[in-house]
Amino acid sequence: MSAIAYLNFDGNAEQAIEFYSEAFHATEVKQVRFGDIPQDPNYPMPENELKMIMESSIEFAGGKIMMSDILPSMKAVTGEVIKGNNILISLVMDDKSKLEQYFKSLSVGGHVTMPLSAYPWSSCFGTLIDQFGVNWKFNSDADQFLDNVISNRS
Repeated sequence: MSAIAYLNFDGNAEQAIEFYSEAFHATEVKQVRFGDIPQDPNYPMPENELKMIMESSIEFAGGKIMMSDILPSMKAVTGEVIKGNNILISLVMDDKSKLEQYFKSLSVGGHVTMPLSAYPWSSCFGTLIDQFGVNWKFNSDADQFLDNVISNRS
């Protein structure tokens, strides 16, 4: 398991990825756009959202940070991106029962924004804001998702 700082951006994640990659002398940079994954034809995404960053990671000096854009269409759920709420902690682990245990524990007194569930990008994903206002993201497949989408689009 790893706890990873996760940064959310309001449409400028690509510029942030470039900036942080250079600043940290990144050893590996991965990024996936919303348009890189299959879309639901019943709910087509606007062109500007398809170009936004869905998930990215930058590895440097033995550490990692992850970043994404918050879609304008999701702001009713996530809230507006403002300095202070654009940082969250991402727990990435293969052990789904442990992930569920952490999710349940951290949700006490907080607010679940996305219940743990299977999504196209993860077999076990969810988000919550804990009782102290800290944003948490839970993902059992973050690294595999990035690698799979990147290898399939090449």
